[in-house]
Amino acid sequence: QVQLVESGGGLVQAGGSLRLSCAASGRTLRSYVMGWFRQAPGPVREFVAGINRSGTTTYYADSVKGRFTISRDNAKNTVYLQMNSLKPDDTAIYYCAADQNIATMTLPNYDYWGQGTQVTVSS
Repeated sequence: QVQLVESGGGLVQAGGSLRLSCAASGRTLRSYVMGWFRQAPGPVREFVAGINRSGTTTYYADSVKGRFTISRDNAKNTVYLQMNSLKPDDTAIYYCAADQNIATMTLPNYDYWGQGTQVTVSS
């Protein structure tokens, strides 16, 4: 069992930056593929970024490519999402997710989820 806790959300002006953290407990994250998703008001949870177990491979949604960076520190059991050049369209609740054997990183079928952290970008 893995418990995930996100932090670092908040209110920022357009063009600003935030760094989200996802801290894990219960198990080491070393054996988990990690993803960040976001959900604006509505039922759709959108893929934002993903990273493989060793941190050597990353994937991004087209909407955030070049602005967001996912990284992980397995020694600290933490995954990060650096968000730069934020836009009002980035406003959402951001969730981190973990799975040992996810088939498709971009789909929200991960086994473990955090509770989410709100990011609000004002224009």
